[in-house]
Amino acid sequence: MSFWTDAHCHLQDRYLTDWKAAGDARQALARALEAGVNRVVVIGTDVQSSAEALAITDLSGDVSIYATVGLHPHDATQDLAPVASLARAGHPRLVGIGECGLDYYYEHSPRTVQREAFAAQIALAKELDLALVIHARDAFDDLFDIFASEGVPERTVIHCFTGTPAEAEGCLEWGCDISLSGVVTFKNAEQLREAARLVPLDRLHVETDSPFLAPVPHRGRANEPAFVSLVGEFVAELRQEDVEVVRQATATNTARLFKLPAS
Repeated sequence: MSFWTDAHCHLQDRYLTDWKAAGDARQALARALEAGVNRVVVIGTDVQSSAEALAITDLSGDVSIYATVGLHPHDATQDLAPVASLARAGHPRLVGIGECGLDYYYEHSPRTVQREAFAAQIALAKELDLALVIHARDAFDDLFDIFASEGVPERTVIHCFTGTPAEAEGCLEWGCDISLSGVVTFKNAEQLREAARLVPLDRLHVETDSPFLAPVPHRGRANEPAFVSLVGEFVAELRQEDVEVVRQATATNTARLFKLPAS
């Protein structure tokens, strides 16, 4: 049997409070392995969570752990320099920049500041030849404008994609991969499901975005990497593809995206 890869999760201390009695990151990884998950990518969103993501990769066990460092659009007013320093330090398990991008739904940071921070992180991913992990919500027009002005790193993924079929096609045309989270299982996500059907299998990833967005039937509780199999199984049924084919393809795609060793 092949294993699932969780292409995007948050296991840092600040998120473990959402699990309450469910234990720490080590226990979450043990549950993930029991559920058939043997590789995760822990995502940074500011300098503290980025440093913690790198530290989590030192946990020993049968689940391979990799990390990214980045500045989320919610935190775009913070100084990017410390995050860039982490990136340039060359940690052996650092595989990407992000999550970064644009969020016009909440707008916790001014749009101009979001765009500047995003452009700087595109440049950083190119400089270091690292994958770029993008958060994009209600901002695809500006996303594509920034792609036109700044370019797109060769290995780029739109994480937790929740856009329309037309927006998915736009991302694909710009060379981005698309990662699906538990949102695709939600009752009101038919437009997203339509988009999920059109993503080529070799450009598709699955993720949890733990501890957020737990898939049905766990919606409303804290999410964790063990649940990525539920996302993958749902996507396979949605696309009328064999579960094992989707499992192998998404694991292979995430390994290619982040230049991970074969598992």
